[in-house]
Order: sequence, then structure tokens, then C-alpha cells
Amino acid sequence: MFSPEDGAHMARALQLAARGRYSARPNPMVGCVLVNDGAIVGEGWHERAGEPHAEINALREAGEKARGAVAYVSLEPCAHHGKTPPCAMALIEAGVSKVIAAMPDPFEEVSGRGLEMLNESGIEATAGLMQSAAEALNAGFISRVTRGRPFVRLKIAASLDGAIAMESGESQWITGPEARADVQELRARSGAIMTGIGTVVADDPSLNVRLPEFDSAGEQPLRVVLDSRMRMPRKARMLTLPGETLVCHTAGHDASELAGAGATVQEFGAHGDVVNVFEVLAALAEREINDVLVEAGSRLAGYLLEKDLIDELVIYQSPHIMGSNTRGMFTTPTWSALADRRTLDITDTSRVGIDTRITARISD
Repeated sequence: MFSPEDGAHMARALQLAARGRYSARPNPMVGCVLVNDGAIVGEGWHERAGEPHAEINALREAGEKARGAVAYVSLEPCAHHGKTPPCAMALIEAGVSKVIAAMPDPFEEVSGRGLEMLNESGIEATAGLMQSAAEALNAGFISRVTRGRPFVRLKIAASLDGAIAMESGESQWITGPEARADVQELRARSGAIMTGIGTVVADDPSLNVRLPEFDSAGEQPLRVVLDSRMRMPRKARMLTLPGETLVCHTAGHDASELAGAGATVQEFGAHGDVVNVFEVLAALAEREINDVLVEAGSRLAGYLLEKDLIDELVIYQSPHIMGSNTRGMFTTPTWSALADRRTLDITDTSRVGIDTRITARISD
């Protein structure tokens, strides 16, 4: 159905789409390539929400050369009026001859309507070329619009024997500088960074992005602190930094002082004796957060695993042994038998400096 040339042009569209990894959210990352008589005549990518979509940028570059061209788009062209006009109509008016999309748009206001509009206008429009790669690129957007919650990625730094800290709590630094720099990339790609109040009290983390190239491209991710009993220090470092900090607590706590210190404070229901994380994730989806990066201790990490709320793990494993007087990766009190274990599909293993980065998904 698709030729090797089609695959090469779609690969380029996906490469362009990834340029929006810091700035396109909450919209999906999208790239577009226009090809006429075998030559690329226009390229574009969606840079920022509210600004022109990838197709429009590619059409502007192509000009009159767009007439009769084949459009390769990493996501089905939109068919509705949002902050910008529908891209399907723009492609029709430009006179393209064919549209190949990597995947249908799961957003209910599109969901096949873009392809339908194109086909009804006489333009052959299909989807499915390199679909798995396109889905992986926008896993967070897909999760938000189909499941009503963000894609949750858990980051862990551990020794070879699975320790994340000494029993005293000492943990700086388990991994090398290259791995710590790589974490900044994970943060930059996330709409929110989540942690527990225990980590805040123990480490006073910043949870911000410190990449030079990020400053001009994206806003700081929302910092989310799960703090059931409102123990958040008023002088926490993150409250002094650019960006918003959301403190999530249960009922019965006075939020005025913390709000005065610069935090956004929101009450949620309780799940047992802790704040209801399901409600928190739903609220983040309402804020149009696509991806949540969890950087937390073993209790919150284990709790999220127990509740099947982790979609992906990124484990930075350092080549040293920390011994027995340590803290493990996960605290999972409800797991008491081998049958309780979670099976992982390892999707990538890479060297980052002296450390090994293991990326894995929870198996179905």
C-alpha cells in the first residue's frame, strides 16, 4: 500500500513533529512534508498551541508548488475550528492531490472527520503509515483524550542492586552527570512533574527544567505535590522559582497560608489515608496536561504501581552496589506473592555516561 519513498517522507514528517516536544503542548506534536514530482516543496511542524499547525506552515513554504503535491502528515489533519481554522480545508484549497497520515486523530472533534472531508472533496486520504511511531510520539496526548488522564512516566535513579538511597536518606548522587542531564530532557517534555510531600520535606527539590535551549521554547512544567495533610513547607525552594506549584491535599486543612506563599492549593477526596491520585490525574487532564513525570521516593512510586497508574518507567541504573542498609525502589505492601509482580516490556536500553537507562512499559 505504501512505498519506500512514502516511508522516507513520513519519517521526515515525524522528525519535524518532534521539534515541538518542548512547546506544542497541550496540542499534539505534528509534522508535515509536501512532495511534488518526487521533490520536497514544503515542510512544517506545529510549534506552539494557538499558532499555525504543521500543514499550514508547510503550505506557506510550498506556495503554488503545493498544487498537485502529496502531503505526508504525522497526524490526521484537523477538521474543526479551534484556535486555528481546519487544516483539512486548507489542504483542499491548496489543491494537494493526496494526503497520507501516520495515524487518525483520537480527539473526538476530529476522529476520522479530517480524512472524510478530504476524501469527499476528491482527494485520496489514508492513514496507517508508521502509525506505531506516531502513537509513541504523542502517547501523552492520546492518553489524555482517550482515557481522561495523562500518560504517567516514572523516573528512578538506582544502583545495580536496586537501591535509591542509603537508609539515612542520602542519595546525592547515585547516577552520573550525564544521566542527571538526561533527566532534564524528560522534565522538558512533560507538562507536569509530580512528587510526594516526603520527598519535598527530605530533599527540598526544585523540580524545574534547567536546559539552556528550553528557556525560549517552553514553559516550566507544572509542579505537583501530593500532600494529604498539608505539610508543605512555606519556604520550599520550588515556591520561589518560575512556574506554578500545585499542592494537592485532602479536606480539613487551612490552605490560606500556603496560598499566600505562592502555591496553588487544591482539595481532593481521600483514597484511604492519602489524597486520591485518580482524582488528581483527572484534574491534570482537565488542565490539558498530556504527560506527567513522577520523581518520588519508594512509597509513592510503589503506590502508583500498585494502583496500575504507571505507564512507563525510566530507570537510570548506576554500576555500583550500595549494600543492605539502603532503601529500595518500591514500597508495595499489598504485594505478598509472586503472582503480584508486574511484568515489564523493555522498549529501550541505552548507555548514558557510565549509567544505563532502561525504558520499560507495564505489560498488559
